[in-house]
Parts: sequence; C-alpha cells; structure tokens
Amino acid sequence: MNGRAPAILDHLASLADTTRSRILLLLDRHELTVSQLCGIMQLPQSTVSRHLKALLDAGWVASRAEGTSNLYSMTRGDVDATARRLWLLVREQVGPTPAAAQDQRRLQAALAERRTKSQEFFSSSAGQWDRVRDELYGDRFHLAAFAAFAQREWVVGDLGCGTGQVSAAIAPFVRHVVAVDASAAMLQAAKKRLQRFDNVDLRRGDLEALPIDDARLDAATLMMVLHHVPEPERALREVARVLKPGGALLVVDMLPHERENYRQQMGHAWLGFSEEHINRLFGESGFGEVMTNPLPPDAKAKGPGLFVATARRQ
Repeated sequence: MNGRAPAILDHLASLADTTRSRILLLLDRHELTVSQLCGIMQLPQSTVSRHLKALLDAGWVASRAEGTSNLYSMTRGDVDATARRLWLLVREQVGPTPAAAQDQRRLQAALAERRTKSQEFFSSSAGQWDRVRDELYGDRFHLAAFAAFAQREWVVGDLGCGTGQVSAAIAPFVRHVVAVDASAAMLQAAKKRLQRFDNVDLRRGDLEALPIDDARLDAATLMMVLHHVPEPERALREVARVLKPGGALLVVDMLPHERENYRQQMGHAWLGFSEEHINRLFGESGFGEVMTNPLPPDAKAKGPGLFVATARRQ
C-alpha cells in the first residue's frame, strides 16, 4: 500500500522521545524560553533547541517573540482531537516519572524566583514608586482607564494596589474598595495615602491566592500589575474566583516592547502583552466579552505604550 501513513503515526513519532514529552509537559501550562527550558531540564541548549524544532514542525508547539527572546508554549486550539487524546495518555504516563517530576520542581523554583525578584523591587521602591510610575506611564492613565467604568454600588478590588494611587481614585465613586498587595512596604505607603477614606480595606496577599471570599467583588482592576506575574493565567483564574458572575475586570498594562532591562531593574516577568495574548489569557481563565484598546499616550511619559482591556466573568 502506497497511501500516506495515518496522522496518528506522525503524532506517535513526535511523542516517542522522552525529552520531547518532558518539554511538552512544561509547555502545557507555561510559556518558556529556550534558556529557561535548559535550566529546568538541565540540558544543553543544542539538545533543547533540536527537540523544540521537531515539536514546532509537528505542530505541537507554538512560539511568539517577546523582546529579543522567543517564548514557547503548547499549541492550543489547532491540535486535532486524536492528537489531544494521545497527548493526555502520554502526559498521564510520563508525568509521574522521576525526570518529569524533577522538571516540575525546578519549574516551580524558577517561578518562585521570578516572584521574589518582583517583590524585592517593590519592597525597595515603595517610597519612590509613584514618581517612577508617573515618569514611565504618565500621571493620569488610571483615571482615563477608570472613566465610565465604575458604578456607585460596586465593591471593587484594586488587586496589586501598590501605594494606593488607584484605590484613591476609585474610592469616591464606589461603595467599597478591597485593596490587595503582596508588599508590606507598598501597603504601608498605601495606608498613609488612603487614611482619609473609610470605604477602603487594605489586605496583604498574592494575586495567585487572594485574601478575598468567592464572588465578593462586582469589579476588579489590575493596573500595571500583570507584567509582574510569572503565571498570569493562574492569577486571572483567582480574579475570576473572587468576582461575581458577570463581574467586570479592567486591566491596564503595557503593549509589547523590547526593553529587556525592565526584567532586572524592575522585576518584570513579561515585556508587555499583545491583544492576541490577552484574549487567550482571558479566555482560558473564565472571562468573556473581552475588549482591548490602546490608551492615548501621555506626552510626558517615557515608558512603553499602554492598553486597556475589559472583560466579564462568565
């Protein structure tokens, strides 16, 4: 028989190598660079790059540019049903192996290191953060984004509240504000700024484990926060948990840029977000009705361009 071999045989060939299966296990839920994969898997770059190319050619993996790096993730919607079933079987078998389990431990350590770098930056910068942010992005981006968004009876979460600049802008227009930040230094600065308001509740906590009850909020804001989060999808799922069904989410963050120094100087985990990336993150985290638009640039701002995205919890 001279007919073409069934597609499942191609899929089997792609997954037959243990290293490729380990790579897919890491990329199933995370976007990672080649260097990050090398560090986690303890393999040379040539080996990881060779296997990544095979997975790219077979359609298992997708890549996108961020700054001077490429980020890789497992292909989502384009994998056919047969391939997906095959992958679930392989994942079940390979996941518990010692090498794959060690990969996951190193992955979590790498993600924790990213969080630590971000928190160290905020702890050391609380006193001058307002000046830094105004210099980079302008002093009114939060007001422009919040215009026509709030309703008087809302309970709003200012998640990643920093020094309380956004909470102070929101508080006069809503019933209650729950302001959350992981940095004690930032919360101390926010406490001073917000002491004149009796409808703001300051809480310390991580975006990935918010100290807020289920379905407590009518709306939530993430103002210049998401680029600091190593696992934005995980954080957005947590935001969905604390929002009421149909609750509104407002995100302001940076458009894609190439300022690699932001990673070291300010603990950025992401060099901005494209509309496609935001739509995917929101869609996989329980949000719908997503709308994304660039914000008008502030003439005084020196940082990358910004966007505003709104969505509803499904």
